[in-house]
Amino acid sequence: MNDTIHIRRAGPDDAPLVDTLVREMAAHEGDSAHVTVAAEGWRELLGRADVMVLLAERAGESLGYVSAQRRLHLWSGGDIFALDDLYVRAEGRDGGVGHRLMTALARYAAADRLTIRWEVKPDNEAAQRFYRRLGATLFTKVIAGWRPESYLPLVS
Repeated sequence: MNDTIHIRRAGPDDAPLVDTLVREMAAHEGDSAHVTVAAEGWRELLGRADVMVLLAERAGESLGYVSAQRRLHLWSGGDIFALDDLYVRAEGRDGGVGHRLMTALARYAAADRLTIRWEVKPDNEAAQRFYRRLGATLFTKVIAGWRPESYLPLVS
């Protein structure tokens, strides 16, 4: 049996797989209603240089992904990697897949010494423990979002 985990960067042809994985992760977190991009939209996103999705695979089976976007950080005057999602399917959990995905993302960031930033829900203690084991620093911050249906009445 081949237990080797391979990490690779997703490309436009991986759009259907990435769409499936994103929807699985959103369902796992109870956020399915917030996923509005379709598989064809992923094809375009995966062709962008600033968008990175790394896939973990074993024996041809997808185990999970990490997604990030390289973007400007105004306070530092340089770029960061804004990590969006880290998701590992149930069959890949507790087997080092998440660690491998994060390490692979770090390799990309290391070339330009980019800080990697992300959010984690306050009640997701398992994720917080995982990130601390990686050496991440966790900060307490309230994340705000302003959706068009909320701000459009103010600007109309």
